[in-house]
Amino acid sequence: MNSPFRAIADAIVARPATVAAIFIALLLVSLYGMSMVTMETGSDTYLDKSTTRGMLYDKYSDTFNSDAIMLIVETDDVLNPDVLAYLGRLEDDIGNERYVASTSSITDQIRAVNGGLMPTSYGEVQQILAAVPPDLLERYVPSNMMTIGIVRLDPGTTPEQRESILESINSIVTISDPPPGVEVTVSGDAAFNQQMQQEMGSSMGVLIGAAMLMMILAVSLLFSHVRYRLLPVFIVAMGLILTFGMMGLTGIPITMTVIGAFPVLIGIGIDYAIQFHSRFEEEMRRSDIRQSVFTTVTKAGPSVLYAMLSTSMGFIAMWISPVPMIVGFGVVCVIGVLMCYLSALIIVPTFGVLIRYRPKKEETASSSGAIESYNQFLGSLAVKIARNPVPILLVLALVAVVGIQMDSEVPISTDEQTFVPSDMPAVVDLKKVTRTMGSTSTLPVYVRGDDVASLDAIQWIYDFGEYEMTHNDKVTGVESIATVVLQYSGGSMPASDAALREVLASIPDQTRDQYLSGNMEAVLQFSLIDLEMEQQKSLVDEVQGDLLWNPPPPGIVADTTGDVDLFTYLMDQIARGKTQMTLLGFGLILAFLFLVYRRIGKAASPLIPIMMIVGWNGLIMYVLGIDYTPLTATLGSMTIGVASEYTILIMERCYEELERGADIFDAIGQSVSHIGTAITVSGMTTVFGFSALTLSTFNIIKNFGTVTVITVGFSLIGAILVMPAVLSLMARRSEPSENSAGAA
Repeated sequence: MNSPFRAIADAIVARPATVAAIFIALLLVSLYGMSMVTMETGSDTYLDKSTTRGMLYDKYSDTFNSDAIMLIVETDDVLNPDVLAYLGRLEDDIGNERYVASTSSITDQIRAVNGGLMPTSYGEVQQILAAVPPDLLERYVPSNMMTIGIVRLDPGTTPEQRESILESINSIVTISDPPPGVEVTVSGDAAFNQQMQQEMGSSMGVLIGAAMLMMILAVSLLFSHVRYRLLPVFIVAMGLILTFGMMGLTGIPITMTVIGAFPVLIGIGIDYAIQFHSRFEEEMRRSDIRQSVFTTVTKAGPSVLYAMLSTSMGFIAMWISPVPMIVGFGVVCVIGVLMCYLSALIIVPTFGVLIRYRPKKEETASSSGAIESYNQFLGSLAVKIARNPVPILLVLALVAVVGIQMDSEVPISTDEQTFVPSDMPAVVDLKKVTRTMGSTSTLPVYVRGDDVASLDAIQWIYDFGEYEMTHNDKVTGVESIATVVLQYSGGSMPASDAALREVLASIPDQTRDQYLSGNMEAVLQFSLIDLEMEQQKSLVDEVQGDLLWNPPPPGIVADTTGDVDLFTYLMDQIARGKTQMTLLGFGLILAFLFLVYRRIGKAASPLIPIMMIVGWNGLIMYVLGIDYTPLTATLGSMTIGVASEYTILIMERCYEELERGADIFDAIGQSVSHIGTAITVSGMTTVFGFSALTLSTFNIIKNFGTVTVITVGFSLIGAILVMPAVLSLMARRSEPSENSAGAA
């Protein structure tokens, strides 16, 4: 292991300017890569499109799913003829845009009743509206002060195309010259996703800036015993640039969860920078700069590398998640900790050589006395715990067991509208639409087979739709090719396939294509009441059960799909994935430590406190009422990575003292008194970085920040309180007679 580190140390001492130039070149490449970073929202961040369910979702979306953009028109009287005429012109202009499949509003109903003409007086308006079906009138004009128009896009429009049409619609609205007092708001899921991307961009900048400011505060307060105390903050900034550059060059997008990764990286990366900087300062006080560089790189380099790799194990465990945004979080965290490690390894000694680093004078006696008092307190506490390990472990383990039980009671949330700021205009507008028009959610059932346009298939589609309408109180309506066939055949199903083909041929293409694609694909669209996520999940389960009980004809299959199915499926994936990621994280770190130590007992010792911490996390989430989301689902595996560093450092120092001839109690006391202060400072700086997450306006990130800050505190408790008890029991188990004598 020392060979590559020796080469790095030699290169830095012999050619520091060259090393600095190479690093600057990497930064320039990374700055170019940063310009290629993209943001991603929507189904691609939640559903793996290489799976059967993902491919089915995409196929349905490309064939049938028409995104809807809502036009909310508000004024004192929306039934004023001038307002209606304006809305008609606006609808016509938008309808001519590319990617717009259709538009609909109250003006379409008025034109249909009035021979294609718009009324010119208020009396005409009232007379015409009397002939409009009441349900349609209530849907489009929920009150005299509001009307809603619907713009449906072509099925299969890409995110870029949706972005383009949104910009066009906003431009049309801006220059449309509405009558005085008329306000038009563009709303809907497409507008929500667009605004969420904008909020993500601004939120990411605020979070990174806040985390960096907190790091400056942390190192100013806690890292004052070295010269150039802000150097670690600069190192972390360079690590972030390298991370962004790698993301851009490899095509890793920024998602809602990836935003939360950057303050985490700042909190972890500052720890690596501080460890290298502290070691370099320490070495400079007792040797020349050449020897200081050599010792820092060859001694601190491998030890910090082991800590970085153990932390990475927890993030690597996230790669098995079926949720792409969780995988992305894990990938970015692994890249980020590696970049921060490399930045610290290179910058600290290179900077020292280039500026001819001089160490700071020793701290004052009062400051040293305070630190010494804290060290003695930790050491004596550790010895007391080590002499009576069983009660401590039983109590803390009991709390962990309760937490594991409560963890199953923590709700799982996959509602996007709860992830983003509640006052985000797009969210407010969507809630306004739901209040006035009712739920806009639908549950599609996607039907595929050799001949879905046959009479048997159409009859089954009709029967299944009617069954759900009469047996499921969450369903308010159904639209399908079967309902359209009934409209065009006088209300009765054709008697033969030949008669059915005639009816299908008489249906306008635009209408037929909404529900039938060729002879091999069809869809039922179930309209729903407004439902919470748990209720939506129950509905999907019921419909899937009904499909098993009442299957389509032979050669035809039918499955639920669409957004309701996606987000309820995501609940199952989060519930199952968080457990799998945690178990894999334990397995990876255990395997890694076994490769390092070659002894299963020694490898397993640091994991015992971490198991308790995972249980404590579940309890604190339950107590605080924080839901599991795609971001908090990473907490278990992330805890394993973060906490392992502290427990490993305590164990390493304990075994070092044992090798010097100390008994187990002295070894534990010495290890905690020497390492306890260091990991407390390290933990506090990490807390400062993580706490920036709590400033986010995104609820999903804010809640994640709250629990991660608490988790770091738990990690310190696990290292300082639980680890001495574990080490004591392990020593008694391996050397019972010697430990008994020592205890006596």
